[in-house]
Amino acid sequence: MSQQNGTFTEGDRDVETLAVPVADLRPALEAVLMVADQPLDHLSLASAVGYPAGRVLAALEGLAAEYAEQGRGFDLRNVAGGWRYYTGEEYVAVVEKFVLEGQQARLTQAALETLAIVAYKQPVSRARVSAIRGVNVDGVIRTLVARGLVEECGTDAETTALLYRTTSYFLERIGVTSTDDLPELAPFLPDLSDFEDFPSTELRTSFDRTGESAALEHA
Repeated sequence: MSQQNGTFTEGDRDVETLAVPVADLRPALEAVLMVADQPLDHLSLASAVGYPAGRVLAALEGLAAEYAEQGRGFDLRNVAGGWRYYTGEEYVAVVEKFVLEGQQARLTQAALETLAIVAYKQPVSRARVSAIRGVNVDGVIRTLVARGLVEECGTDAETTALLYRTTSYFLERIGVTSTDDLPELAPFLPDLSDFEDFPSTELRTSFDRTGESAALEHA
């Protein structure tokens, strides 16, 4: 498969196309938009898929018209200069019902561990939570934010990473008035002898995950 490299100019802005395999334009745009967590302008999309900005803009407009004509459950809209998928207006009630019912579902173990770390380490970045859990937590954090248990609270002064904290809804759900009322971790930590053969970093991670999750479950 051939590759496309180069630079094109849009207004006063030079945009480099990435050295990526050239796939069909419309499916490539759909694939990128599907995983994007924020609206993307056509220049950013052009850089991602390796096509000229003019062709990308035309393709986006074509996709938007195609979805509307086919009566899909979602729309592709250009809002405030960025393209993104949105739920079709006639299906908003269906999505609201699904989301609200999901609020009643029990948290997964991964979500519970992540929420515990945020509760005891806040304000904390996703990278810090990922380091403690040993896995990527981006999706879990998004779930916790969507369920109103976690919220953004500024950025780290050194890394500019987004910081997260628990919400008042979280406090309401576990029946306390402040994070100061969260139970101490010590009673829930495993005995040191259980980890005597573990490397120090693994020991610390295990303590974080086991102790914080147990404490939150018993709150």
